[in-house]
Amino acid sequence: MQQEIFVHLFLGFLDAGKTRLIKEILEDPAKDTGERIMLVVCEEGEEEYEPDKFGFASVTKITLESKQELTLQNLKTLAEKHGAQRVIIEYNGMWELETLAGSLPGNWIIQEVVSIFDATTFLSYNQNMRQLVFEKIVNCDRVIFNRFKGEYAKMDYHKIVRGISRQNRIEYEYLGGKVEEDDIEDPMPFDVNAPVIEIADKDFAWFISDLEEKTSQYIGKTVSFKGVAAVNKKMPKGYIALGRFIMNCCAEDIQYYGLPVKTEGVISGVQSYDWLTVTAKIEAKYNSAERVPRPVLVALEARRAEPPEEEVATFY
Repeated sequence: MQQEIFVHLFLGFLDAGKTRLIKEILEDPAKDTGERIMLVVCEEGEEEYEPDKFGFASVTKITLESKQELTLQNLKTLAEKHGAQRVIIEYNGMWELETLAGSLPGNWIIQEVVSIFDATTFLSYNQNMRQLVFEKIVNCDRVIFNRFKGEYAKMDYHKIVRGISRQNRIEYEYLGGKVEEDDIEDPMPFDVNAPVIEIADKDFAWFISDLEEKTSQYIGKTVSFKGVAAVNKKMPKGYIALGRFIMNCCAEDIQYYGLPVKTEGVISGVQSYDWLTVTAKIEAKYNSAERVPRPVLVALEARRAEPPEEEVATFY
């Protein structure tokens, strides 16, 4: 088996501060693990690397000029040629992450994803290039807002990030170097400790997101929500899927998110595209390939319903 190579991925638009952050790491000898580092740079901004200042013993810088160079075979060849034991990638802010995902060798394991944004342009980028902003946040570990100013409202930035992911750390780096961690609390728009968790139509996307992230906390609880049914002959007898179409970032990414619901003995004759309001107990289901529970709902009550005013659920 090939030796695993851990990857540190830095995302952000041009001149957001990716190079500066990576330089701070590589110029600190205390952070040198003794491994051979391959630095893959996919775009060149105003700031440049200065290898003579690196505190790491072994760093090889590779520059990829175009997406055509970002291939599985090329990355494997480069890693073998330079004996890479760890990889740092400064990714091009205008390249889709799907391109990178399809190019990583199987033994390259992403250990850390950091997204850096220029706070002075972030809000307009989010408005005009939502998809590119979304994919930089959805699976990253840290979001850093560089060049932050005291007059900026943290909530404007916070709510955009939390509308995409509730798992990453958010940091604000002010002009002058002071760094503050985001400490804004994110209460759910529904009471997760109520005898019956009532999910309003506008809050369905938040419910699904929180249920996926904190499944074990919901097991044994009772929930009530409205959804559109999906019926398939491959489902176990007496089961339907009930959920909503959810838009994460833009119209192109709308997907149906349905939960398995056992409705046998509660309601019959349900067909795909029927709208129902269901009150159900959340139970856990495990399979041989996973150790984490998956939610399965057992309907206690179910009735036909009218579609909500907005049939596609969002985080806004």
